[in-house]
Amino acid sequence: MSRSHRHNPIRGWTCADSEKRDKRLANRRRRRRNRVLVALGEEPLLDREAYDIDCLGDKDGKQYFDPVTRPECMRK
Repeated sequence: MSRSHRHNPIRGWTCADSEKRDKRLANRRRRRRNRVLVALGEEPLLDREAYDIDCLGDKDGKQYFDPVTRPECMRK
């Protein structure tokens, strides 16, 4: 993969390896809540109404870095 490099100098601020598990649990929770709401005859929730994006997973946000001083961070 000769073109596998980061295009923007921004990375997640995290101690976690991945957010995959957290995203799967949040989507499962949202789908379950929407099934219940539809069964009750109400409108389903949108993604941003169902849960707080900032409290979704183990990441604590994102950070910018200088690609000149940290070229290793531009690799994926």
